[in-house]
Amino acid sequence: MKVRADIAALLHAGVHHQDIARQLHVSRKTVSAAHHALQLPPRVRGGGAPHATLADAYRAHATPVDDGHVQWTGPMDGSLPVVCHSGRRAPAPRVAFRLHHGRPAEGRLRRTCEQPGCVAGAHYADRRIREANQRADRAFAAIFGGAQ
Repeated sequence: MKVRADIAALLHAGVHHQDIARQLHVSRKTVSAAHHALQLPPRVRGGGAPHATLADAYRAHATPVDDGHVQWTGPMDGSLPVVCHSGRRAPAPRVAFRLHHGRPAEGRLRRTCEQPGCVAGAHYADRRIREANQRADRAFAAIFGGAQ
């Protein structure tokens, strides 16, 4: 396939397919075919370099703020923050929990802080943590009596 010089130049410059199509008034299919014909490496969605690990992908979009909270600046799936890595999407709170606790979450995750949108792994509790907290509360009440 003969590739137009203007398309090839923009592809080599790293311009996104959609932007090339819009600028040169061609279809994205034409741009994609040119990309393939030039045997260029696959595009990386989002325009950045791929992250080596899921943890790196999480950390790239997790910004620490006051009191140990972490603000998410990355992609969203509706209202759910998601980590994209190797063509897969994972909920950011689950990734954060695993990074913090060193194990996958069991059951539903519940945020334990009041900060909207916080994705700090320490600020989430899974079923195992909630059950342990309930046992501790019962033991405390048995030893010291109920709240007065």
